[in-house]
Amino acid sequence: MTEKITTTSCECCRHTERTERERKRLMTRLKTMEGQIRGIERLVENDAYCPDIVMQVSAVSNALNSFNKLLLAAHIRGCVAEDIREGKEDKVDELCAMLEKLMK
Repeated sequence: MTEKITTTSCECCRHTERTERERKRLMTRLKTMEGQIRGIERLVENDAYCPDIVMQVSAVSNALNSFNKLLLAAHIRGCVAEDIREGKEDKVDELCAMLEKLMK
């Protein structure tokens, strides 16, 4: 089921209204990553074995990538699709520019 996302744009700000379900999923992922970062801090403070720290950093990196995928999919399904239906092509250009920056 695709959730409707409303985007409001003006010259001074951009805003995306998320459903409570989507917001909760994103926040849960962020809190999980926050806990992982705190765990890495403890590993460093306790002079843990370098490969153990590297593996934890890799887990956080993967979690961030998963977060980005979730957020990007919501953006495409909501903001981009809505603007295409309304005949606005600028959101597609914005998406392409963002992907170019991400894939450097």
